[in-house]
Amino acid sequence: MSDTTQLDGITGQMVEEIRAFDWGATSLGPIDTWPMSLMTTLRLVLMTRQPMCFWWGDELLQFHNDAYLPMLAGRETSALGQPFRDYWADVWEGIEPFVRRAQSGEGTWMENLPLQIRRDGVMQDSFWTFSYSPLYDDQGLIAGLLNVVTETTHAVVDRQALQEAYVEAQKHLHERQRHEEELKLLNRELAHRMKNTLAMVQSIVSQSLRGATSITDAATTIGGRIQTLAKAQDVLTGMSVTAAEISAIARTAVAPHVDGDERISIFGPQAYLSAQQALGLSLAIHELATNATKYGALSRPEGRISIRWHKGEDNSFTFDWQESGGPPVTEPTRRGFGSRLTERVVSDLFQGQAAIRFEPSGVSFSLVGKLQRADELDG
Repeated sequence: MSDTTQLDGITGQMVEEIRAFDWGATSLGPIDTWPMSLMTTLRLVLMTRQPMCFWWGDELLQFHNDAYLPMLAGRETSALGQPFRDYWADVWEGIEPFVRRAQSGEGTWMENLPLQIRRDGVMQDSFWTFSYSPLYDDQGLIAGLLNVVTETTHAVVDRQALQEAYVEAQKHLHERQRHEEELKLLNRELAHRMKNTLAMVQSIVSQSLRGATSITDAATTIGGRIQTLAKAQDVLTGMSVTAAEISAIARTAVAPHVDGDERISIFGPQAYLSAQQALGLSLAIHELATNATKYGALSRPEGRISIRWHKGEDNSFTFDWQESGGPPVTEPTRRGFGSRLTERVVSDLFQGQAAIRFEPSGVSFSLVGKLQRADELDG
């Protein structure tokens, strides 16, 4: 027989509900017949502010304290005195192993166990940290189990959100770092390009002045060459920081000299030149076109120019300029900077051989060399 006075002095919703509940209709029987062990456990649970519940008897009927009520969202009024397995059928599969271990005398503890639980009539994801401990009756036999529990759903969700935010922040940091590295690379390339361009301009100016017959002649020559250099730079900037397609370079270089659709024929496969190769070949084409306009094929209406190139599998490269229909050609007695640029500079840039031939039928220029590999297109 139990001493129901053990519940005296305890206040709260659940103690009142327990007193009013019809326990005589359950397998536990009336409250005044309960064993002392059950009353002691009940008093302990009702007086603590930690969310706790326990199950007692063959059917594991439920008891809980006021602190446990928020966890029953939607079924606060129906949990008391209900069989564990039937009442918690929605989560039974996930917690049964822990129940069985506690009933065998082994205490259990679980952190952030995910469970699908029915709340307010809707199945929801939830997380729980709890312990199950065996409870003993007056004879020392296991008669139930105690559940000390904390819902961690909000903490887990917040931690997951924080982790996702951290991953996203790391991604942005890596992206920013990548952009900064690309910017550094771009700045280095632009500085390198500027040095090369200034060196080429310096060479153009000094060599043009050295071979000029007058200041006017020098100004015209220098202006034309620097303009060609600028246009080649525009092509490079418009297509890639480090490379330009050869057909764009060729068409840009001859554009000022074209006075008819059939005058200049340009043909060859797609091929990319490094920045320096593009600038050098552009200036060479400019020199050839300027001379053709003054003295060669483009100085007569019937004159024609053929520009052809070929790219091999091993990055081998050939380029040919052939004039026809112009006045008879004689080899000049003096070679200027334009010729030296066309032959020597271009041959060095393409690591090959370049030569201008002054044949009676028309001036020709041929280049045999190599294109830089993709990983070498750094200007």
